[in-house]
Amino acid sequence: MSKSTLQDLFGLSSPLRLPVIQAPMAGSQGSALALAVTNAGGLGSLPAATLTPDALRAELELMRLQAQGPWNVNFFCHQPPQADPGREARWRAALAPLCAEAGRPAPEGPAIAARAPFDATVADLVEPFRPPVVSFHFGLPAPELLARVKSWGSKVLSSATTVEEALWLQAHGVDAIIAQGLEAGGHRGIFLGDDLTTQLGTVALLPQIVRAVELPVIAAGGIADAAGVAAARALGAAGVQVGTAYLLCPEALTSALHRAALQSAQAQHTALTNVFTGRPARGIVNRAMRALGADGHWGGCISHQAPAFPLAATHWAPLRAWAEAEKIGLTVVGPEGALATGVLAIRLGEKPAVTARASGVPLRATWSALRSISVLPMPRPEDSRYSAPRVASQV
Repeated sequence: MSKSTLQDLFGLSSPLRLPVIQAPMAGSQGSALALAVTNAGGLGSLPAATLTPDALRAELELMRLQAQGPWNVNFFCHQPPQADPGREARWRAALAPLCAEAGRPAPEGPAIAARAPFDATVADLVEPFRPPVVSFHFGLPAPELLARVKSWGSKVLSSATTVEEALWLQAHGVDAIIAQGLEAGGHRGIFLGDDLTTQLGTVALLPQIVRAVELPVIAAGGIADAAGVAAARALGAAGVQVGTAYLLCPEALTSALHRAALQSAQAQHTALTNVFTGRPARGIVNRAMRALGADGHWGGCISHQAPAFPLAATHWAPLRAWAEAEKIGLTVVGPEGALATGVLAIRLGEKPAVTARASGVPLRATWSALRSISVLPMPRPEDSRYSAPRVASQV
């Protein structure tokens, strides 16, 4: 069972008022959103995987100077891919028709790994900032690197998509585990295999992990409002991680085309795809996902031609720029979860009462938009004043 709340774990010198973690969303946010969440009482997260060293240093400095509570910085722990010229050539050929439609030349040249895993060089850069929390995706870094992070006094999180992964993370020294259900947006955190049939929905996965480990467990996936938080707490979660719900906030870097998609009927249909990065990630279904991902006759969005993560992303930049300019939803992709309609078009820093839309239910925030998600006081499973909503299995 979970031994403590997120407030207990991350309180540190500045208390965490709300057991809500803002999911790190590379490409869709920077320090502005992380600071807004932290300063509203949650745990804001800075995604670092796609930042250059100079950009990361600048963002960390902003977090250190402006954060009024604990904050998190997130890194990837994937294995660097091996070059496969034949596979990359086939992928360029697969992209050529889309490039022709856009009036762009066909992709050329080798793929470039634009997302680097956490290593000693990155640790050297981060160490002076001693972030209160460091989270990892796709497992954990090498033991010596993890020991170095913990020596800073940082609490360590990582995502588990199965009970087996949760037990592995516990054995290797994390302080809390993020139970990433299949509904979650962004990349699947799967790291002990690549079989997507092992991936369970949040409602099925969360209680299994809670029973299996002795650490706090954070629920992620399909949570976009206070009812979702209450359900997760009833299933034993010490807190929740929420991403999609923040994508319409003005502090987010979500593009105009992406914002429009999130507010359309299109957002009701999300799927896992690997066509944009080479690794399964959930996003709103679009033309590119269908055109490149339908390798099987069931019409899915997974391609067996896509180069290994993160090489598949190399040649998408010009196509995305064209799609944005022409307002064409060809390549709109982001960290949308299965409840992509549960977004909050609000400014987190505002304290006057506001009404936010979350999964179609108007929710009133009395001093911070964050309360639209987390309801205060937080309902605890043992508190008879609150009744958990009925939640159907999402497996």
